[in-house]
Amino acid sequence: MSIDGDRVSAMEPEADRALKAKHRALWASGNYPAVAAELIPALGPELVQACGVQFTDRVLDVAAGSGNAAIPAAAAGATVIACDLTPELFDAGRRIAAYRGVDVEWVEADAEALPFADDSFDVVMSCVGAMFAPHHQATADELVRVCRPGGTIGLINWTPQGFIGNLFATMKPYAPPPPPGASPAPLWGDPVHVWKLFGEKVVEFVTRRQTVRMDHCTSPTEFREYWKSNYGPTISVYRFNEDRPERTAELDRDFLDFLTTSNQATEVGRTAYDAEYLLVTAVKREL
Repeated sequence: MSIDGDRVSAMEPEADRALKAKHRALWASGNYPAVAAELIPALGPELVQACGVQFTDRVLDVAAGSGNAAIPAAAAGATVIACDLTPELFDAGRRIAAYRGVDVEWVEADAEALPFADDSFDVVMSCVGAMFAPHHQATADELVRVCRPGGTIGLINWTPQGFIGNLFATMKPYAPPPPPGASPAPLWGDPVHVWKLFGEKVVEFVTRRQTVRMDHCTSPTEFREYWKSNYGPTISVYRFNEDRPERTAELDRDFLDFLTTSNQATEVGRTAYDAEYLLVTAVKREL
């Protein structure tokens, strides 16, 4: 597989390098592999199935994390590259792949400047990963560029109105201001927004809203602490407020109120949250 190492350096001004370094540190904090394995293990296989991955396919999983989608794609027999801006997540992915008895190639890469040649892959996919790259159009353009004409692009993205979208909305008043030009990640869960990003570059554009149930913790308080310990974006917001205890207390209160009112479990000692996501599949237009 052709890897163009000069592509990344040529496209990143210094300010963008600093932004990407912050993103890498954000996702390296906490324990995202645990979040993927404990809260959303079904999403990777769901995306692989939706993309129709076969054993003859060359597959790229963008912003792959620890391989929630890449490993099931390899288990289907495909030749798979998992790329991510945060290579600290790869060790967990390698352990899971070894346990599953599959081969995955792990490559450090920015979703906005992928180091792969044009038309390299039969399937290009991302499971709640590429949506967090700050510049949406650049990301969409790269997903299309590295997919071969007639190949499949598949995404799972959290929706603005779903559980994760509302989690981010709850944290937003306490979060640092977004960098100039950055777009909110949950917009990738809006079908109209995604269609505008891909436009006429794709055909057979299909979206559907689905949910995944998160019922890992026994109480809203326990679930709040789970996010604070494991999920990079939540950790980042709390760190931003760590020198202001009154703001941290307000964030704790608002976070717990959100998780309490959103809890759909009816049994004592249980929680249940149905997190909505948008499943997107499209085919790159043939020339």
